[in-house]
Amino acid sequence: MPTFLFDKIVFGPVKSRRLGISLGINLLPSTRKICNFNCIYCECGWTMSSAIQNESLPSRIEVYEALEKRLSGMKQKKQAIDVITYAGNGEPTLHPEFPGIIDDSIKLRDKYFPEAKIAVLSNSSSIGNPAIREALLKVDSNILKLDSAFELTVRIHNQPRVNLKIGELIENLKQFKGRLIIQTLFVRGKFKDRIIDNTTPEEIEAWLEALKRIRPSEVMIYTISRDTPVEGQLEKVPLRELRKIATRVKELGIETQVSG
Repeated sequence: MPTFLFDKIVFGPVKSRRLGISLGINLLPSTRKICNFNCIYCECGWTMSSAIQNESLPSRIEVYEALEKRLSGMKQKKQAIDVITYAGNGEPTLHPEFPGIIDDSIKLRDKYFPEAKIAVLSNSSSIGNPAIREALLKVDSNILKLDSAFELTVRIHNQPRVNLKIGELIENLKQFKGRLIIQTLFVRGKFKDRIIDNTTPEEIEAWLEALKRIRPSEVMIYTISRDTPVEGQLEKVPLRELRKIATRVKELGIETQVSG
């Protein structure tokens, strides 16, 4: 099973196909993934457990010190970054000190690289929590997952370990009043004898209707680019098809970014 885990709190900077030069922050353990989704395409591998057990999460002060050390060093070396990105080994909003950590990162960004953005890559599962939503609204780019507008497809593609209802999720996304970016991964293949394909006409039409309701500032469309836990069973969606989907989104008046 392919597994790619980050072994530090701060990693990179790396060239992100969606965000530019990105300095990454991992708020979760370095030894395993913690997430309340178990996406069949996740580069971090399968989710063994969504529970935060006895392993040590980095504390708020540890994150602050690690980020300040890296930003200070980069400033001295005159290295530039486009974005500070909260991603890492699972779902970053599960960290119990997430709202305070976001406040700290804004403070440090303003001190060292005021031109840089702060981004959070989230599976959207925690946005019903007012404290999480408020924290996400403070960052420049809260990038929230919506792989399908069909509950069955979400259950297969994302395998949520929470009681996720797609109608409720879309309503929660609407609460951002456009101050969010929707990210959608399109993929085809097979999983447990089921056909995987969220690019069918029915899927695309329902997804577009959801976007009309949510009215995000931007949509990021992409497909798999690394190994997945479902070895040899998932296929990349060709770039030309992703661009056709993007054209449909642009017709709604929504900015769209495509990564093949």
